[in-house]
Amino acid sequence: MAPRKNKHDEPAPSNLKHTAKSQRIPPPRLYLYFDAIIRHGSIRSAAEALRIASSALNRRLLDLEDEIGTVLFDRLPGGVRLTAAGEVFAAHVRRTLNDARQAGEQINKMQGAFSGHIAIGSAESAAIDVLPGLMASFQAEFAGARFTVAVGSPREILENLLDDRVDFILTHEEPSHHDVAVLARAPMPFCALMRAGHPLAGAARLNIRECQNFPIVLAQEQLAARTLVNAALNAAAPSVAPVLVTNMFEVMKKYVARTDAISFHFHLAPIGGESLEGLVAVPLADRQLAEAKLALAVRRSRVLPPIAAAVCERIQTLLRDSGGGKQPR
Repeated sequence: MAPRKNKHDEPAPSNLKHTAKSQRIPPPRLYLYFDAIIRHGSIRSAAEALRIASSALNRRLLDLEDEIGTVLFDRLPGGVRLTAAGEVFAAHVRRTLNDARQAGEQINKMQGAFSGHIAIGSAESAAIDVLPGLMASFQAEFAGARFTVAVGSPREILENLLDDRVDFILTHEEPSHHDVAVLARAPMPFCALMRAGHPLAGAARLNIRECQNFPIVLAQEQLAARTLVNAALNAAAPSVAPVLVTNMFEVMKKYVARTDAISFHFHLAPIGGESLEGLVAVPLADRQLAEAKLALAVRRSRVLPPIAAAVCERIQTLLRDSGGGKQPR
């Protein structure tokens, strides 16, 4: 006799179907629904994305809350918000979805298909100067490699790592969290960036006090670069008023190329070696800026999928070869 169909069973959402030939371990559909509600911020929006009725999705959520014995979302006028219990369950759901993805990619590797998705959380400087060349060279060897690079502040990329939204991170603010392991570090000193014809462009080294005779461009407060530069600026002359504040390196670069302004950046030439397109990067001698570093970190208890582990190992080698030395796990 055919099994009785549950009244709450809905057809699989079309955007959750996997059409590639690689193996995939299907996670519990209810977990996909729960994760969609979190990502879209409302039951209605999640239902539209999943192509199911919002009433059906809400019923599944109510059933789940009944089974667990607690409310997982606060219902608000504009959507939903996780409760404290919902946050705990959400962490479990994310890890379950990630484990399913990892298992599928490990099966692919066993079958000779070394391919899959690698998610990297990164400071903007490393995303611009370190990762593009590395990703391109890796994909030249393994055409099935697919990358996502999420650029953010140190706090944002750390949260993404702890929630398994990324496989590993490159950060200038070394994590002190007990569940994070730093695999490698590399010297990443600051430089003063200016146009090639700038009066200070010929200097071998500068200190930040010398730069303050010219207009100053700064990163936004939440970025790691701003924290370090603020300390040096305050020590030299606390009254500096920047002519431009932005969270985008490209905006800074194009602005200083057209003016006598100076901006401050992590100097990636030893690793990236990228052209500065008519700009000059002069190393800064201020101690807190000259001793800045870039760190590669992973969540300590997580086993990376084989392809993500291979990329992570290449970045470790790149950082160590640049002078970072071997780091304890």
